[in-house]
Parts: sequence; C-alpha cells; structure tokens
Amino acid sequence: MPYTPSGFFCDRLIRERERRDGEGSLNKPLRFNNQDFNTLRQEYVQRKGLFEDDSFPASVESLGFKELGHKSNKVKNIVWKRPKEICENPQFIVGGASRTDICQGDLGDCWLLAAIACLTLNEKLLYRVVPQEQSFSEGYAGIFHFQFWRYGDWVDVVIDDRIPTFNNQLVFTKSAERNEFWSALLEKAYAKLHGSYEALKGGNTTEAMEDFTGGVTEFYEMKEAPKELYKIMKKALERGSLMGCSIDSLVPARFETRTVTGLVKGHAYSVTAVEECKPSQHKESKVRLVRLRNPWGQVEWNGPWSDNSKEWTQLSKAEKEKLQHQSAEDGEFWMSFEDFKKNYTKIEICNLTPDALEDDKIHKWTVSVNEGRWVRGCSAGGCRNYPDTFWTNPQYRLRLCEEDDDPEDNEVGCTFVVALMQKNRRKERKMGANLFTIGFAIYEVPKEMHGNKQHMQKDFFLFNSSKARCKSYINLREVTQRFRLSPGEYVIVPSTYEPHQEGEFILRVFSEKKNTSEEIENRIEADHPVPAPASAGEESEEDQQFRTIFQEIAGDDMEISANELKNVLNRVITKHKDLNTEGFSLESCRSMIALMDVSFMDGTGRLNLQEFRHLWNKIKQWQGIFKHYNADQSGSINSYEMRNAVNDAGFRLNNQLYDIITMRYANDNMNIDFDSFISCLVRLEAMFRAFQAFDQDGDGTIRLSVLEWLQLTMYA
Repeated sequence: MPYTPSGFFCDRLIRERERRDGEGSLNKPLRFNNQDFNTLRQEYVQRKGLFEDDSFPASVESLGFKELGHKSNKVKNIVWKRPKEICENPQFIVGGASRTDICQGDLGDCWLLAAIACLTLNEKLLYRVVPQEQSFSEGYAGIFHFQFWRYGDWVDVVIDDRIPTFNNQLVFTKSAERNEFWSALLEKAYAKLHGSYEALKGGNTTEAMEDFTGGVTEFYEMKEAPKELYKIMKKALERGSLMGCSIDSLVPARFETRTVTGLVKGHAYSVTAVEECKPSQHKESKVRLVRLRNPWGQVEWNGPWSDNSKEWTQLSKAEKEKLQHQSAEDGEFWMSFEDFKKNYTKIEICNLTPDALEDDKIHKWTVSVNEGRWVRGCSAGGCRNYPDTFWTNPQYRLRLCEEDDDPEDNEVGCTFVVALMQKNRRKERKMGANLFTIGFAIYEVPKEMHGNKQHMQKDFFLFNSSKARCKSYINLREVTQRFRLSPGEYVIVPSTYEPHQEGEFILRVFSEKKNTSEEIENRIEADHPVPAPASAGEESEEDQQFRTIFQEIAGDDMEISANELKNVLNRVITKHKDLNTEGFSLESCRSMIALMDVSFMDGTGRLNLQEFRHLWNKIKQWQGIFKHYNADQSGSINSYEMRNAVNDAGFRLNNQLYDIITMRYANDNMNIDFDSFISCLVRLEAMFRAFQAFDQDGDGTIRLSVLEWLQLTMYA
C-alpha cells in the first residue's frame, strides 16, 4: 500500500489562512515594510516631530539606479522638501480630487498618471487608494499613507512627505494647483512600492489600473475592435471600469512625439467619458463623442470637437453643460468616436472585481486566484514549442460549472477571463530584470480523468491540442483574454516563451458564473518505504562476486563501514562503462548506510551482508531507471526528466518537492549525474521510512522533539 505523509506546510498555505482571517483584504490591508500608519502618526504627534522614513529615505537610492542614480547629473541639484517648505498653505486635496490635479513631471510615468486620472472619476475607488483623513494641519506629523492592490493582497504603504524638488518646483508629478500635493505623494508611495522613482519609468496604464482596483484588464486593438466597441466603452464607464488608450510608435526615435493633430505617439491617455450629443445640423442621428486626457496637463487634439472647434457652436447650452465643455489648455479634450478609432491603436479596459464596488449591481465576477512560480530546471518548461519540457510547467485544473444566463450570439457556454501576471519584475529592474514573454494554453480534460488531480504528463500534450490559448505570448506584466467554453474540466498551463526562465506569477480566472481553479498537486506518497526482505533465490554470478568482495573487505565481523561500502560499490560500478560515472562519494555511501541500517537512529553505521544485498538490489533497480532516461549515454539525466524518474522509482511528489530536488541535486547545466540520482532516491526512501516510523497512528502528521529532529536529519 502507498504511504502518504501530509504534514508539508508552505508559504502558500499560510497566506491562504491569513487571507481567510482577513489579512490582505480591503478592510485589513497588509502593512508594507511592517509600518503601521496610525501607530507611527500617533507617536510623532505626541513627540511633536516629523516622520522620516528610513525605508525610503530622501536620498539618491530612492530616486533611482541608472538615469537617476549616483552617476547621473540629473540628481545633483535635486533637493528633498516637505510641502510646508515649498509653499505657505499646502493642502492635501483642494476642492476635491480631480483629473486636472495630475500633471506629468520629468519622469516617464504617463502610464501611471493616466490611470490616476481615471481613478478620480470614481470617488469610492479614489478614496480607497487615497485615504481622506489626511492633511497638513490637524494631526500633521509629516506622514501619509496610500493603499494598493499587490498580487492578490491589499497593502498599506506609509511615506514621509519629503518630495524631490528643483528650484523649489516639484520634479515629478504635480497638481495644477501649486499648493495641492495628494497626487505627488501618491506617486511617491507607488515609487516606494517598486523600490524607486526610476522603477516607474515606462509602463502600461493597465498595471496601475489593476494596482488601484484589483481588477482585470482586457485589450482591444482598434484595427480588430468589435463592432459594439462604443457600447462596450460606455457600459464599462457606467460600471466604474477604468479605461486608457495609446497610439503605437513604430519608430523608437519618435517615441512620445507630437503629431500635427496634437496627439502624442507612444504616450498613455485616459478615457474619461463617452457620450452622445445632437448637433442642430444632425436632425436624424446623434454624434458619438469620447473625452480623453493627456497626463501632461497640456498638448491637446486640435481636430473636430477639440476645445475651440466650430462643432461646439452647433450645440445648445444645455448640451454643452451636459458634456462639461470648456476651452482650457488642461490636457483634456473631446473628439468624435470615429476620429478616436482612426487615431488611436489600442484601448485597455480594467474591469472591477466584486470587492472593488460593493454596490455594483451591473456586473459581478467570480474570481479564482492562484500563486505559482517557474523554477529553472524543474518547472520552467517554456511554451508548447518545447514539448520535452512544456509539460513540467505548473498546471491548474479549471472547472466551469454553469453556462451563461444570457449568451451572446445564441452561443451556449461559460464565459471567463484568464489573467496571467508575472510578479516583481519592475521592482527587480535595478538588478537587470526585464519582463518575460509570457502566455498560457488551455486543454480539455477527458471525462475519464475528471476529478483526477495528477499532473498531466508529456504524452498528454503530445497527443492533445489545446482547446484555447492566449492570442500571443507577449512581454507585458499581464496577459489576459476572454474565452467561452462548454462546462467541464480543463487544465491551464501558464509559461514563459523560453524554457529555464525563473520567476513568480499569479493566475486569476474571472467568470460571471461559478468556477473553481486550483494548482494540480500530486499526493505525496511512496510505494515502498519499508525495506523488503532479500529474496532467498539462487545467487547470480554478480551476487557471488559481491559476496566474495564483501567477505574480503568486511573481515571476520562481516560488516562494512561507509568507506568500505564506497570501495565495494565503485569496484563494480566502474565496470558499467555506459554510466559514465566517477563512482559514489563517501557522503552518498553514508546516506546508503543510514537507509539500510534497520536500527536506524540507534544504528551502528555499518552494513551486514543481508543489508548490503538489499541495497545492491535497490541500486540495480534505480540504475535501470537512470539508464532509461540517460538515452544519450552522457552520464546524466535532464532535471526536467527527474519527475518521471522519481515516479518510476515509486515516489509521487508535489511541485515544491521537485523544485527542491532540482536545487539540491542538479548541476549548473540542470543535469543530474548517477551519484546524485542515487543519493536523491536514497534520501527520499530514508525520509519516507523515518516518517512512517514516527507516525504511529497513521494520520499523516508527526510530532518531534528537538533531539529527535536533529537525530533524524543529521543521520539521514
């Protein structure tokens, strides 16, 4: 019978328990850097001092690492100042937070500012990210805080109010009102979350939109946009979704350059309204309009329906008021929907999750969230182009339970959105990290395999094509796509395009009806943790040779030590030229004795002939497995194949244990030689056997004293 221990705890289980207890929720966000805003503010108010944040100091390190690093001339004249040192009457928010409060400075983070502008359109969302109880008067202690969604959890980020200035002017984001500072402080908190201001340079509006809402973003290319795009945009804004757009710049040298129409290529804009109006000359039809905002706070569209265009003279005063039309160089402008489609190349809509708008009656999502990672040599298998390793990627079982209530186009099925997000790449930029090219594929699980949570093997993917997949692999933080499939069970395989790329990710599945998704984790079990007695059959010629060698080395007491075992094994192993091995190390032989020494922790550290014979039978069995996977006779097996080899040896492990095996036993080329292979299997069998010895009641958990733990780990 297989034996299954179940006491293997991990960070993910702990995180899930914390989430159930409320940690990381909107009402109980995690404290970033373990800083508690209320405690710190109270402390500094009582001592009548101003908070200085040592974890994000007023220094070059907080500015950046390259263009804003120590060697840059840009930082030499930057002075960090508090708002009270910049103007006489600083205010956190003046007359309510609005999209005109955000004007881009000398940092290429228009993507962030476009998202902030969208955020101001929904007060409920805005004041969750920007808590209102903050000011420069009552309870002021130079400390502020902001809240962001970060890879599945809400976090509260504390900052001091020292901001980079040059000639007493803010260097980065600023408000049109000189004495208003909420947007500059929000930018600083977001910079702290990612390690520096420079880490914010260059990005996609969807990143910040999702970090402000916990939502999921869908992209539309204008040339492939659905016929009902206007309806989609209008409905999205009505339900509180955030929306951004951009014009692709095909020539890098022309990035963020102004066109003759006043639009800027390679630049992020906010979509702030979608409306219809009826000019007097249009007696039968209405004109559809889109309102956009340039985060620069200036540089606007100069075509039809721009601020001072003749089209506005055709509208009544009431229509103008409804559209809030005004002629000001504030970066905001209207244009017709047709011109919008002609000039912009891409639009992104960040749909809100259920926790984003509690009173959102229009659209509700069911959300499944899974965290995972790709580990080089074990679970970083690359895309389907690499069939030998693709199957080793993390796998997630998806169950679609109910069909849509109101299917579009009379097509039945379950509509859902898959969102794959890579973690921490922006924060790790200063260490040379770039975004991976990522994507995913979805496979249908045969009915006979429903409920079977085993990791799908290589043959499954060789003989089954994907049921659905993302449109393309792309180097964005997140890849998302909407699908409609029949109810049933599916496997989602997220991956980087190239194998061997190591990183963490979060996989989310959103659907209007119930769905469940979970990582496929094999049960941890072994077929034979207890040594079987050696057979009393007729000795082979090889057995007779071993008996002779054993007696020769063991002497009168007929027992051998680890060093003697090494001599015995290596005298025979060297005759197996196809293994291409230098033989067993002394450490490997010590582990073998620990495995076979039946008295285990009270053992003698030596083997008798019966124990030795049983050990040799095991080695021969494992040697056969090694030869099978060492088809090229290179003397080693690929670490990705280790999953199958370990399985053939009678052990079923989960992904975390396969990761550990790779880190522990693979070399720099992600290969495992014969000595390491045998050492791994010896250690696995020894630890399974030890666990069984301690698990007297068979419930899959054990309790050890410090002495027992040290005896077990030191001897094995």
